[in-house]
Amino acid sequence: MLRENQTTVTEFLLLGFPASHNFKILLFLVFLLLYIVTLTGNILIIVLVSTSHQLRTPMYFFLSHLSLSDILLTTDIVPNMLYVIMAEGIVISLVGCITQYFLFAVSISAECFLLTMMSYDRYLAICHPLRYSSIMDFKLCCQLVSWSWFLGFMITLNMVILVCSFQLCNPNVIDHFFCDLAPLLEHSCSNRFIAETVLSFLGIPCVILPSIFIIVTYICITLTIIRISSTTGRQKAFSTCSSHLAVVCTYYGTLFAKYVVPSKGQSVNIMKITSLLYTVITPLFNPIIYTLRNKEIQAALRKCISIRVQTYFE
Repeated sequence: MLRENQTTVTEFLLLGFPASHNFKILLFLVFLLLYIVTLTGNILIIVLVSTSHQLRTPMYFFLSHLSLSDILLTTDIVPNMLYVIMAEGIVISLVGCITQYFLFAVSISAECFLLTMMSYDRYLAICHPLRYSSIMDFKLCCQLVSWSWFLGFMITLNMVILVCSFQLCNPNVIDHFFCDLAPLLEHSCSNRFIAETVLSFLGIPCVILPSIFIIVTYICITLTIIRISSTTGRQKAFSTCSSHLAVVCTYYGTLFAKYVVPSKGQSVNIMKITSLLYTVITPLFNPIIYTLRNKEIQAALRKCISIRVQTYFE
């Protein structure tokens, strides 16, 4: 039995949602609908930012890349999850499993940095409005976005290299709907303490430092808004960052619930629910929050629809 447990794993069995046999079609249709709405909303934001002159500002430039990371995240997870639901479990190769985790982690990491860059943008716009245009120019925006994707890629690459150095052993069953880091660590025959320590260290620049930076910037933003004399001015200043603040709270709330709060003692179903929050629900909420709470995007959308309607009837 010991020899069997030490057999090197080359593929995994993803169980998905074993208890959903009786309503798998309903579950499939719900997640398919959520995926379509998520793709539509995020693609719509990218198209509007790319085509509308009034949205060609740093904030919306960052938002378009945030939508791009959401598209990458959901497309990496949801289609395979739909297949897992209908097949009631699938076999995935070790290479495929690590590739899925790599794309997932890149999108998660990049989104952390992009939200940080967006908080810096809001800080400059509210706390230093006279210098905002000269500081946050197109060149700096491109540099910040490039660094967000580059850092997300490099941190994830180091994590994947570390995972690939593990010797993974049987049983090769993962009771999850995608290849996350925790299930892979559970199948490691290597020294897990060292691996978890190194991975936790790599997570500091990705999650902890950005969250601290965002908190500090919003403290400065809040103090600046309080000092504004007029009520209208305070409301206008707050409205420019309220959508970003709502997205940050949603995203980091689910991320901390999954990776910072101790998972020992939690049931597998609870872990799956928290995973669904940031892989399916959060990418869906981002375009909804920015569309419902942002008058400029609403105006650009109405203008785009009006142009398309006029073109159609001409």
